[in-house]
This record gives sequence, structure tokens and C-alpha cells, in this order.
Amino acid sequence: MKKEDKNLIIEQIVNSLNEYSHFYLTDAAGLTADLTSDLRRACFKNEIKFVVVKNTLLKRALEQKGDFSQLYSLLEGPTALMLSNTGNAPAKLLKEFAKGNKVGKPVLKGAFVEESFYVGADQLDALVSIKSKNELIGDIVTLLQSPAKNVISALQSGGTTLHGVLKTLSEK
Repeated sequence: MKKEDKNLIIEQIVNSLNEYSHFYLTDAAGLTADLTSDLRRACFKNEIKFVVVKNTLLKRALEQKGDFSQLYSLLEGPTALMLSNTGNAPAKLLKEFAKGNKVGKPVLKGAFVEESFYVGADQLDALVSIKSKNELIGDIVTLLQSPAKNVISALQSGGTTLHGVLKTLSEK
């Protein structure tokens, strides 16, 4: 491959990394063509970009993007890059897809999610349980609304009780 071609591919990888806020490094070797097609379809449905990359080119792209040295040791053997704007979507897909086939692949090598590094396949359950930014905002809004709802509920129930007492007294 010519140096110009390599530089172009590195630039495309950097652009993809800039476009998405989270990425996963996976090993999808050993998947049949049908399973690979199914995985790509599932990625497309979940708004995940799935790209098979050369390790040296990905390493150069990561070096240009910032300090990702914790992931460099994972760039051995076949590597597929999964890019997403939802932190836990690729983890859920990986877990579901690997469980549903006999090969048990793809396997998580590592990930960069919510500005943290996750190294090893044992981190998959932790990544599945990570909440997205929108889910966290929803939880906070719910927590903030809860006391206000309790006060309103107490005032409304007190109003009906007070109305009942006044009605009873007026009837006597």
C-alpha cells in the first residue's frame, strides 16, 4: 500500500473517531460471512459504525487523536472498530450477538467510553450497565421532581381532608 493511501485511511479513521464519542475494539475473526453480515446489519440498526481496520493504521490514528496508549497493547491480531455516540449500545450488541452464535464472537478487546478506558473482555458487563448521558439526565430530573410531587400530593390530600372536615362541621 502506498504511503498516500495509508495517510488517507488514517485521516478517515481520525475523522470517524472525531465524529463519534465512544469506540470499542473487538475481535470478530472466525465469524462466517453470514454472521458478519448479520453483525453489520445489527450495528446499522443500533446506529453503530462497524469498521475492520489495520492495527498499525489505527494506532497512528489514535496517536493523532490523543493519548490512547492504554489501548495500544490490544492492537494485535484481527481488530474491528465499533463507533457509537451511545456509550453502552455496542456493549449490549456485543453481548447479545456473541451469546446468539456458536462461535462466541465478536469478543471485546477494549473500549473508550465516557472518557474512560476499559481493557479486556471481562469489562463487557460493566460497559453494558453504563448509563448514557440522556439516561442520567432523566434520572436526575426524576429525582428532582419527586419532592415537588410529594408536596403537591400532600397539599391536595390535605385540601380534600380539610374540605371534608368543614362540610361535616357545617352539617352539624
